[in-house]
Amino acid sequence: MSLTELSGGSTPEPATATETPARPARRTSPFGALLLRLHFYAGILVAPFLVVAALTGLAYTTTPQLDSILYSDQLTVAQVGDRPLPLADQVGAARNAHPEGSITTVQPGEGDRTTRVTFALPALGDKQHTVYVDPYTAQVQGQLTTWFGSTPATTWLDDLHRNLHLGVVGRHYSELAASWLWVLALGGVILWWRRRSASRATARHLLVPDLSAGKGVRRTRGWHATTGIWLTVGLLFLSATGLTWSRYAGANFGAGLDALSARAPEISTSLTTVPDEPAETGGGHHEASGAGGVVESAAFDRVVAAARTAGLDGPVEIAPAAEAGSAWTVTQVDNTWPVAKDRVAVDPAGGQVTARSDFADWPLLAKLSGLGIQAHMGILFGPVNQILLAALALGLLCVIVWGYRMWWQRRPTRADRRALAGTPPSRGGVRGMPVWVLLIGVPVTVAIGWALPLFGITLLAFLVIDVVVGAVSRRRRPAVVPTSPAPAGS
Repeated sequence: MSLTELSGGSTPEPATATETPARPARRTSPFGALLLRLHFYAGILVAPFLVVAALTGLAYTTTPQLDSILYSDQLTVAQVGDRPLPLADQVGAARNAHPEGSITTVQPGEGDRTTRVTFALPALGDKQHTVYVDPYTAQVQGQLTTWFGSTPATTWLDDLHRNLHLGVVGRHYSELAASWLWVLALGGVILWWRRRSASRATARHLLVPDLSAGKGVRRTRGWHATTGIWLTVGLLFLSATGLTWSRYAGANFGAGLDALSARAPEISTSLTTVPDEPAETGGGHHEASGAGGVVESAAFDRVVAAARTAGLDGPVEIAPAAEAGSAWTVTQVDNTWPVAKDRVAVDPAGGQVTARSDFADWPLLAKLSGLGIQAHMGILFGPVNQILLAALALGLLCVIVWGYRMWWQRRPTRADRRALAGTPPSRGGVRGMPVWVLLIGVPVTVAIGWALPLFGITLLAFLVIDVVVGAVSRRRRPAVVPTSPAPAGS
């Protein structure tokens, strides 16, 4: 009985002289085998972290609309007036409503937006109290506990996405997901390209799933791979920007910026002379405790007027000096494209600009890092940015579901070999690699693992476990006893 008959197939007819011989099956290269095994195991083990990151990120994309629903009374005014009152009156009203703490920042309201006066208190830790004031009536509209300007709802969803409300320990989940996301995305592209080349499929099937594949694992693989191709650029972007403020990889990224002198430049707040007593100007003369002690509220009007004269338009944030005898800073805080992030330092006594830092003069890496973070948060391009992030999150969830479905569809179904899931790709990719590839690949992998510590640690753990499992499997494999040849003439 032939091998074909044993497998359940029919016996092939002899090939005629005019028939083209069948194309031999392409042997998987060591690199392809290693990449396939890595993609398989990383997809199974890291996918749960990616699911959590995608779901929490999807929820975070709704925060602008959520804030408008939950906090409209604090964030907006009921009626826009003809002209805002002096900032001194608004700050004074906020101080009267919140006597404790020191003022850290003031954002003057524009249009229908309220003025935000933020107070720091030691009991709040890294959070603050923000008092919202109607800029046209100086009426206090409410108070919220904020985190660098974020409302409670946005802060809660931000913490959920970054650390699952588990503090420092929880940050490991998001860094692990970001560390492997780029590996899975690039690995999937390479594997799909190799498969397309091996099967001589058209390039169209890189962007459109092959619906002629029928049912089963081939059809699922088509949806999994094609969707992944569409998402690749976005997933690489999310991985890179997510790593920039992660715990370990983010620290290495910051160290790299320091080494390249590529951080956003600091602005000098030093004054050459001790300022005289504040001059009396129009408006209220309330006293407000700032970061550097008790300050005159009228100084806010002098400082913001000097900043406007210096060309800082749009929404700005005023920060009183951290210590007495220093300049205040005024920063543009428009994070939508095109962003406005210019800064000036102003003498609060005389209203003179003492230093300036323009976004156009920032190092390129500092610009890209800042813009990337805003895009990652869904702010840079407004609602379009939110829609793109939501599409990326939903697409990633679909790719993961299809990946697990392929694993289940590849399970053995014969009565004597049933299993709950498919078998992993075969081992041996590393042993088949040329020596020169290992000499280059090992140091590169070590360098990446050093830059992305959670990636390096988990990759090392994967290799150790894989080697141990392989060794145990070989020891349990029954030895093949050679059979002696049958006697002649039997």
